Amino acid sequence: MAAEFAGQTLTTIGSFPLTNTFLTTLLTDGIIIAGIVALHKHVKKIPGFFQNMIEFVVDGLYGLTETVAGNNTKKIFPWFMGFFVFILVANWLSLFPGFETIGFTKNGTFIPFLKGATSDINLTLGLALVSAIATHVLAIRTIGIGEYLSRYFSLNPIFLFVGLLELVSEVTKIISLSFRLFGNIMAGEVVLTTVSKMFAFILPLPFISLEIIVGLVQALVFSILTMTFMSILMTPHHEGGEHHS
Repeated sequence: MAAEFAGQTLTTIGSFPLTNTFLTTLLTDGIIIAGIVALHKHVKKIPGFFQNMIEFVVDGLYGLTETVAGNNTKKIFPWFMGFFVFILVANWLSLFPGFETIGFTKNGTFIPFLKGATSDINLTLGLALVSAIATHVLAIRTIGIGEYLSRYFSLNPIFLFVGLLELVSEVTKIISLSFRLFGNIMAGEVVLTTVSKMFAFILPLPFISLEIIVGLVQALVFSILTMTFMSILMTPHHEGGEHHS
């Protein structure tokens, strides 16, 4: 059961268990860093087709952030783009041949060398926690600690009750973000693995195409929700006619 929700241990380095999902996470990081270095070296004043495509996507996502975040776009966009790129690469990387199919057997259990990073609840929960912490830190830096606390605490019993509900909602946001991403990717991975074992060639292709779309959508959903939460918390609570006593 644990293997369904978390990575499986390949080996142990000292007391640190090296799991297949952690190995995939390192591979994802390496691909992103290599891509950034390659793009930086090949940036031209007169862009080619590939550079044009990258700029088109980035401009589109920046414009999307601007419509939601307004004046806070420059603070929020790096987080939005960071989550989007990492989750997208991690999701699509797990669709390559060899994931979940090449490995070894230990105590009667098959352990693949590589397993989708976002199919590990530990990673998706970690991403959700980073998202939540970054959101609150940015909010405090933008609107100040006093305005930030007034969102949750008030001398008015009604506003205090609303504030406590908002505190509870912050916890549910973490759970929602982590389980939505984990559930969709894990389900797709199980389907692909099952179909690939039964039919080696043509039949898995439609499922792979579907998972490409799912991987993109889940990366966008996580990133857009994070951007929206950041924008809401970074907006002074009294704007729009709201008032606490």
